[in-house]
Amino acid sequence: MNRSELIDSLAARRKLTTKKSEAVVTTIFAAMADALASGDRIEIRGFGSFVIREYSSYTGRNPKTGETIGVQPKKLPFFKVGKEIRERLAGE
Repeated sequence: MNRSELIDSLAARRKLTTKKSEAVVTTIFAAMADALASGDRIEIRGFGSFVIREYSSYTGRNPKTGETIGVQPKKLPFFKVGKEIRERLAGE
């Protein structure tokens, strides 16, 4: 499911206009991005949680040239699936 499919699904389920549905989805995504950017953890019960993981620098390799390169430290979002979703997927 992509963003536009999510907007359409929300509009259909809650009998909202597409514009209102898009505003809701945009607001939720913006709030989640702001929370992660400020270092907060996001937990949605039954769905999962988002956290920021910090990775230290390391020596990597350019796959095209084979040259060794230094990779800078970075922070990346990480999603951990919730128990309900995990069980639902295991049952299929």
